[in-house]
Amino acid sequence: MKSILVLNAGSSSLKFALFPLEPTLATKPAMSGQIEGIGATPKLSAKESNGARYQEDVAVFGDQNEQHRESLTHLFRWLASHSPELEITAAGHRVVHGGERYSAPVKLNDDVISELEALIPLAPLHQPHNVRAVREVSTLMPGVSQVACFDTAFHRTQPAIAQTYGLPRAITAGGARRYGFHGLSYDYVTRNLPKVIGDKAQGAVVIAHLGNGSSMCAVREGKSVATTMGFSTLDGLLMGTRPGALDPGLILYLIEQKGMDAKALTKLLYKESGLLGVSGISQDMRALLSSGVPEAKEAVELFCYRIARELGSLAAAAGGLDALVFTGGIGEHAAAIRERVCALSSWLGVDIDPAANADDQARIDREGSRVAVAVVSTDEEGMIARYTAEVLKL
Repeated sequence: MKSILVLNAGSSSLKFALFPLEPTLATKPAMSGQIEGIGATPKLSAKESNGARYQEDVAVFGDQNEQHRESLTHLFRWLASHSPELEITAAGHRVVHGGERYSAPVKLNDDVISELEALIPLAPLHQPHNVRAVREVSTLMPGVSQVACFDTAFHRTQPAIAQTYGLPRAITAGGARRYGFHGLSYDYVTRNLPKVIGDKAQGAVVIAHLGNGSSMCAVREGKSVATTMGFSTLDGLLMGTRPGALDPGLILYLIEQKGMDAKALTKLLYKESGLLGVSGISQDMRALLSSGVPEAKEAVELFCYRIARELGSLAAAAGGLDALVFTGGIGEHAAAIRERVCALSSWLGVDIDPAANADDQARIDREGSRVAVAVVSTDEEGMIARYTAEVLKL
């Protein structure tokens, strides 16, 4: 069975999906799963489209980099033994950063890979693992063509002014600008939005990608015009363990008065803040919504407040608001969060039907609402598979 292998390599996990190519590219994977716990006790879990599920320990050794390499080798061996008829024709990779140059997916070769390695300083927690997976596939399956699909690419349509910080030009020229992320999700949702809200999809739309990592994007005529994330994935909304927008003076305070260095700040900002830090309980929205602890309620309220506040800003960037779209794990499944955000945004013309919202329907706006409100499931893996097929003309 000829298939495209989609890979999303993170710091401690390796997510994968297989999309059959016969007779044409499937819209859903025949199999998907992940190896998680890399660097500790890795485990492989997978599920097939027929509902069958698999789980096993992964015996790997060495440091985290070595475990990444061995995990990829284990995955390929497992796929070959589980599906002897499988023929991997191509591999599509989620690559977090494409810099200023890459505004579309690209076929990978040595020169492109070297350029992506040069971008590691812009995304040091993500890019090294993305590139390592590319190199390992080249080694383990040298005849397989590979495509990089960038999380930043969708936002390259933004006007230059929306990508610029108020910094000296020499620093800006060195790469310090607003890039934005979650582009593969926004791309997928934007492409599928006309089926849900019709002509309003070409107007001023704000998409809220809400999950452990959260951001929002203003879209006009299907193109990104502004987004909440900037130079890194730390900016904008409150997230699972990330704080969202911070005054840079606070960082200086933590350095100068609290003696925190780069390592300590990285841990604080990426692992200890956000919903987890505010609640002191969990980064999982489900746990917070079910908790009666005041700190949990405050974390939820802050999460919704930041979304509503950014919505006003993004509506200004888009020149109005014709539609508000929720996606991502929280956006698609947490009706209580959607209800609170929409209540805070009623001044913009947002008016939802409580029953439709509670049922997670595709359209949740009340009849007569000036703003269309939709819930659209995202599919970043499907987007990567589609791009890979298009680039390689499969």
